[in-house]
Amino acid sequence: MTASIRPAVGAPHARIWGVGGYRPVRVVPNSELIERIDSSDEWIQSRSGIKTRRWANDEETVAEMSIAAAGKALAHAGISADQVGCVIVSTVTHLKQTPAIATEIAYRLGAGGGRAAAFDVSAACAGFCYGLTLANDLIRGGSAEYVLVIGVERLSDLTNPDDRGTAFIFGDGAGAVVVGPSDVPGIGPVVWGSDGSNSEAIEQTESWEELRDNAEATFPTLRMEGQKVFRWAVWEMAKVCKEALDAAGVAVGELDAFIPHQANMRITDAMIKALQLPAEVPVARDIAESGNTSAASIPLAMERMLETGEAPSGGTALVMGFGAGLVYAGQVITLP
Repeated sequence: MTASIRPAVGAPHARIWGVGGYRPVRVVPNSELIERIDSSDEWIQSRSGIKTRRWANDEETVAEMSIAAAGKALAHAGISADQVGCVIVSTVTHLKQTPAIATEIAYRLGAGGGRAAAFDVSAACAGFCYGLTLANDLIRGGSAEYVLVIGVERLSDLTNPDDRGTAFIFGDGAGAVVVGPSDVPGIGPVVWGSDGSNSEAIEQTESWEELRDNAEATFPTLRMEGQKVFRWAVWEMAKVCKEALDAAGVAVGELDAFIPHQANMRITDAMIKALQLPAEVPVARDIAESGNTSAASIPLAMERMLETGEAPSGGTALVMGFGAGLVYAGQVITLP
């Protein structure tokens, strides 16, 4: 006799209920970097739009920044940590292969009474959108009532200060959102994917095996083929944005905010043009003060737009992440 398995029962829909961020104390202006890379403040701003970035100190670890951001997100959502059934952390700068940093974060927060499911996601700058997609599916599938999604990076640990192509780009920080049940759709269908043919466009300079086996190997840093990434992002990501809008049944003119990954101001401007985004739709430009914080960039930019009033609570936003892999993901969301 075949047993009858009772199916899981989830919420009809999910949405973001709270957002929080943590920015390291130290502010690093372009002037601190230009001598080592034979550059200028004007050149850096013209190429990237970046004026400053934040770099973490020894106490501002991946875990500590995540816990600070998560605490703010939980408070904004109005729920307690013990209501969280799963913690998803997107990062490429937790420099320990195992265990996942999500388990430490979940335990220290008291998520799920200390028993919440917890795991890391490695999807670079698209990682927040990947985590958001998983959270939406977990809640609708009945695997958790509330999910905490954290994007966190200490990219200063993997930045070569002498590399003219990357030394000025990256910053540190953490952003978190609480995703929970909703009676109406709050997270649209995801449009995501990867392009492994361009996996070398952004990569770690040395593998951990090379560092272990080669006495002359240097500690890994990030390298990037900037022009290749720029062309790919401008050409391909505008199409993904349009597909995400179509999938959600939302017209570009109905958006209350556009929050792309904060990779480069010129990429953002090119996507705005390709989307024919109306001038009155506010666009996240957190990169100017925060640099490229990879998985943390979208939630950090979201928090800033809500705090400054640039974007309205309950408004409709398009989020889009893309990065090393190359990987990408975009969806339309309701802002918390």
